[in-house]
Amino acid sequence: MLSYLFMIIFMIPICLLVDCWWLVHSLLFSLSFVFMFSMYSYSDLNMISYFFGIDYFSYILILLSFWICCLMVTASISVYLLSYHSGFFVFFILFLLIMLYCSFSSLSLLSFYIFFESSLIPTLFLILGWGYQPERLQAGVYLIFYTLFASLPLLLVLFKLNKTLSTLYFPLLIDCGSFYFMFYVFSVFAFLVSMPMFLFHLWLPSAHVEAPVSGSMILAGVLLSLGGYGIFRVMSMISFLALKFNYFWLSLSLFGGVIISFVCFRQVDLSSLIAYSSVAHMSLVISGLMTMNYWGCMGSLSLMVGHGLCSSGLFCLSNIIYERLGSRSLLINSGMINLMPSMSLWWFLLSSSNMASPPSLNLLGEFSLLNSIVSWSPYMVLMLFFLSFFSAVYTLYMYSYSQHGFYYSGIYSCSLGYFREYHLLLLHWLPLNILFLSSEFLCF
Repeated sequence: MLSYLFMIIFMIPICLLVDCWWLVHSLLFSLSFVFMFSMYSYSDLNMISYFFGIDYFSYILILLSFWICCLMVTASISVYLLSYHSGFFVFFILFLLIMLYCSFSSLSLLSFYIFFESSLIPTLFLILGWGYQPERLQAGVYLIFYTLFASLPLLLVLFKLNKTLSTLYFPLLIDCGSFYFMFYVFSVFAFLVSMPMFLFHLWLPSAHVEAPVSGSMILAGVLLSLGGYGIFRVMSMISFLALKFNYFWLSLSLFGGVIISFVCFRQVDLSSLIAYSSVAHMSLVISGLMTMNYWGCMGSLSLMVGHGLCSSGLFCLSNIIYERLGSRSLLINSGMINLMPSMSLWWFLLSSSNMASPPSLNLLGEFSLLNSIVSWSPYMVLMLFFLSFFSAVYTLYMYSYSQHGFYYSGIYSCSLGYFREYHLLLLHWLPLNILFLSSEFLCF
């Protein structure tokens, strides 16, 4: 485990001392491929080193982090071409990757909490330093205050728990003693806000709208999965109370997902629409984890990976149009099939994956979650029906409104797309659909 960590750390002097954008880019891809072939057991914790170790759940999410960070560098070529502090930009991406790597491989609850919160710092700098609008300061404050204030009570409970049990090592946390109820409420609340759950989701659309494309990619791709991973880790410790109270979170998240789907219909900003669709997808992930059965956990993992690749690709498409037209408004971006017909194919492919059509990972995850939630309570099938239906409706609305119709009369011509952009979209779409072939590793 430490060998991969040291390799990322030793990339930092390269990006700060020399103008080596493409070298770091190639090294990140090499590292992700080496890590992809290094997993030799799916059964239990392995590759254990000091405070670090991975199992299958964390291995998949670390690999997703590597892949998304590689694609972030590819998507942000304008930072390099305009010499907009490209060295610092790559530094923050590497720093974020270190935090994510340590979060997903931590064996201690306290170290997981520290790295989990530290991953917000480079994200904040990406939004403040390379965001688009002056409102990015407000979006950054939203991001920090929502997530930090929600997780501060958890930190206090962890200190008390460590004093009582003398350890915060994951497999040893069986009995939380008299702090059981507090630990349940504060841990679930901290992770649900970072996912985010309905009623605490306001920081996400504002952060996505103001963030650069790299910030949106990592937010949608990996940072939302951190909350789901945290719930998965602590659920074994709080299973007794979870059996009593999880119905509340499950019902609220599914109901909130339906409400958010209605909110999606009223969006005119492409990034805002994709961000709200992330909240709707995460409501399914929360529900699957709260059922605490095997189908739910594996379905949540599939949907987190599928949503990470799909939403990240949609944000890339939104940015490709933004770089040409200077706007993400659907009113200006309509009829793009007339100007960029080949890019319209990628809009179709990623939109169809977003509405969980085969053969995408989203379909695999939603089928597993549907099995899990309906087996938990047959009455939830109505909510699931509305959620799946409206997911298809707002995705079709986004695709048809942006691609069809009359194009804005102020546009005369624009580039059809560079090879780099098609390569970037292919690297989102290919794993999203190829991994469907190895579904036995994700769900069975």
